Amino acid sequence: LKEGGFEGTFFDDSDVYKAMEGMAYSLANNPNPEIEATMDAWINLIAKAQRPDGYLNTFFTLPHKPDYWPEHGRWTDSGRHEMYCGGHMIEAAVAYYKASGKKAFLDVAIKFADHLDATFGPGKRHWIPGHQEIELALVKLYHVTREKRYLNLAKWLLDERGHGHETGPMWAANEFSNRNCQNETPVADLSSVTGHAVRASYMLAGMADVGAALKDAQYRPALDRMWDDIVRRNMYITGGIGSSESNEGFLEDYDMPNKTAYNETCASVGMVFWNSRMNLLTADSKYADVMERAMYNAVLAGVSLSGDRFFYVNPLESDGKHHRQRWFGTACCPSNISRFLPSVGNYVYMVKDNELFVNLYVGSETSLEMGGVAVKVSQQTEYPWNGDVTLKIEPKSVVDGKIKLRIPAWCQSYSVRLNGKKMTPKELELGYLVLSRPWSPGDVISLNLDMPVRMVAADPRVKANLGKRAIQRGPVVYCLEQTDNASVDLSQLKLSAKNQFGVVDGVGPLKGIKTLRTTVGKNTLTCVPYYAWDNREAGKMVVWVDYTD
Repeated sequence: LKEGGFEGTFFDDSDVYKAMEGMAYSLANNPNPEIEATMDAWINLIAKAQRPDGYLNTFFTLPHKPDYWPEHGRWTDSGRHEMYCGGHMIEAAVAYYKASGKKAFLDVAIKFADHLDATFGPGKRHWIPGHQEIELALVKLYHVTREKRYLNLAKWLLDERGHGHETGPMWAANEFSNRNCQNETPVADLSSVTGHAVRASYMLAGMADVGAALKDAQYRPALDRMWDDIVRRNMYITGGIGSSESNEGFLEDYDMPNKTAYNETCASVGMVFWNSRMNLLTADSKYADVMERAMYNAVLAGVSLSGDRFFYVNPLESDGKHHRQRWFGTACCPSNISRFLPSVGNYVYMVKDNELFVNLYVGSETSLEMGGVAVKVSQQTEYPWNGDVTLKIEPKSVVDGKIKLRIPAWCQSYSVRLNGKKMTPKELELGYLVLSRPWSPGDVISLNLDMPVRMVAADPRVKANLGKRAIQRGPVVYCLEQTDNASVDLSQLKLSAKNQFGVVDGVGPLKGIKTLRTTVGKNTLTCVPYYAWDNREAGKMVVWVDYTD
């Protein structure tokens, strides 16, 4: 509607959509007429920008400088993120439809998905999305519309990979090579992770989604192999992945430097997406453990305590020159944070028939259905600062079922009470403590997770951390900053098995946060949660500290 040409980068549409998805989740939690009016105004403009055949991407529909994109049109280069941008649009539309019941944005998403389905697929055009994302979106659209064409298209796009179907000049460039985009091997045959970390995690989440929706176990062996490879050989203690700046991703197993660690914030969000879906698929708490680790450390580190400065890269050591920024030329990380934080409620519980799984311990209230009976659940806790959790169960009528409490992998000791009566913990089922009984209105479960400070060793094959320890309490990984420990050289500091840690309330910007204190010689050391670093005075930071027995 205005004169002018395209400005920015070819994938910038996606950041608008991610912001809108975050706005939709925010509206679901806290209705706000101003935000809703903004959404509706933006949706009106987006609908007007959509082409009659359903195509929507401003990079290809707006004019721009000839030297930027002189000779190619839409759907000529699968490295140009057309499906990536469209996928984020679909996810935003689905989120807004669920939050508001309004269909205008969903209609745009359906029209775009129909355009994709008419253009690509068996007997039509081959296509490899250079940046995976559309697969997740199409599955979400399928769940809302029950139109199986979208689910089938998501599977077809996954199965296109590894067969030489890439299109366009960007695939010839090293940074967008087949290896970097996970296009060397058919997805069902994958066994080790390669390339760009965000792409990989989104693809794996899409595989889990498609497999679950189709009730098809074809991808499951590959997902298991890839999980073992990433989590056991390529994941930082924070849950961050992708150690290399050269490809924003993976190079070699156990190659995990601290100061030069890349750990893109978006990749950490991708780890939550993927592990959440694996947990839904398998009901195994090990996936929720990784999801929690990534959430409380790698993801949360991506945004400042004040909410207005961001990390794109998340190293585990700094010489004092790495700082949060207000924005980035490539703004995927701030916009990913903006959609993730208001969606956290989606990860707290899981329901399967008459089984309620409690995956995250978060002060919250929700309504759900268990064994065909409406149930209200409220949770009170100060987790992760202490391990006391109270769950109040309010079914509309007595319901026979199981409540499964995740006992985190970091927790070595716990206790549970039901209506004030101490229970003898039974053997865990895939990491869950199972409480099976007829549940009545007013039933109260009290769980206590012992939360001592632990010094954690890395796998000895991680050369960067030989002879070092990291400090963790509950799910939270800690670090030391120079601003708290000016009297010591952090690079020369040594901890030992004799170190005892006290838990202390943070002050100033750290108010409401638990810090840790210990002594080395005559020095009192302060440790702060890793996610909270670089929120005060600039200075050095370390996660892994030299250690002596």
